[in-house]
Amino acid sequence: MNETLLPCSDHVGSILFGLQELGASPISYIMIDVLNLTKDFGDFRAVNNVSFSVECGQVLGFLGPNGAGKSTSMKMITGYLRPTSGTALINGIDICLEPLRAQQSMGYLPEGAPAWPDMTPRQFLDFVTRIRGLDKASARSATHRAINITELHGVLDQPIDTLSKGFRRRVGLAQAIVHDPDILIMDEPTDGLDPNQKHQVRAAILEMARTKAIIISTHILEEVDAICTRAMIIDRGRVVVEGTPSALAARSAYHGAVVVTAGSDNAASLATQLETLADIRVEHEARGAEAIFRILSADGSGETPTALFARVQALVDQRSDAIIGLALEAGRLDDVFRDLTRGAETGAAQ
Repeated sequence: MNETLLPCSDHVGSILFGLQELGASPISYIMIDVLNLTKDFGDFRAVNNVSFSVECGQVLGFLGPNGAGKSTSMKMITGYLRPTSGTALINGIDICLEPLRAQQSMGYLPEGAPAWPDMTPRQFLDFVTRIRGLDKASARSATHRAINITELHGVLDQPIDTLSKGFRRRVGLAQAIVHDPDILIMDEPTDGLDPNQKHQVRAAILEMARTKAIIISTHILEEVDAICTRAMIIDRGRVVVEGTPSALAARSAYHGAVVVTAGSDNAASLATQLETLADIRVEHEARGAEAIFRILSADGSGETPTALFARVQALVDQRSDAIIGLALEAGRLDDVFRDLTRGAETGAAQ
């Protein structure tokens, strides 16, 4: 915890990325170090002893049901809510002791759309760059870059209050990135965006992550798979699991299941054939004109997913005319999420 921490500037981040491209061993720079964060509201503990770190080049997905403590944690990390105990180091700077200094290297997109409603996006971004202390030339360049990333060109001179939810969200994202911060912390960054806009914002996050440390809070599990290098699930104020998205998905009961897709007309005969395989259990799902079979090894069989796949493949090869697809399932992050947060209380702090 006492190691020297260096800012992940574009220069440093580019050097790190270049070294990784050349096959050099990765160099770790901890940009966000969360230390035992706890927040009480009266007798209610919204966040309970949360600790984690994020390095340069990482995107951490912060997951949890409503009321789990995600937004409360992010407000404490960014210095907008004082913790009951614990702290966060931003580029080595204690957010509780020096909040303004720590916030200089941070971009924050909170819930909602943080903007003056009677301003236009152009006026608002100009205001933000002046507050951030950018000179005129730097402000013009920074604003142009943020507008390009968020595609605000068509609404720059329209009052923010008249914009759609998606455009207001993009204005909020633009203000978070306009000063090109080392650290980005975003609460539901794609909330309210259409599929094309979501794709563009996710691509922008991946590009920016090369030289930044990023935390995103989201309930969209496909977003975690798409852009996060790590994921953390929080429930009732506590971190319940952390790992790569693939490692978390592997905790699913369906990890290693063999999935057979057939036409619905062939479902009955295929089910009969599958029953001839020993030490398996089969789940069947009708989906329109298709029948989905998930085959898992029986509990305690000790059979590997690869061995099970080979057995199923040998059987369905005899029915190649009836089979639409055959695959080995990596696992489902949504199953893991539900299993770990089942029975979560709602109505608490977000």
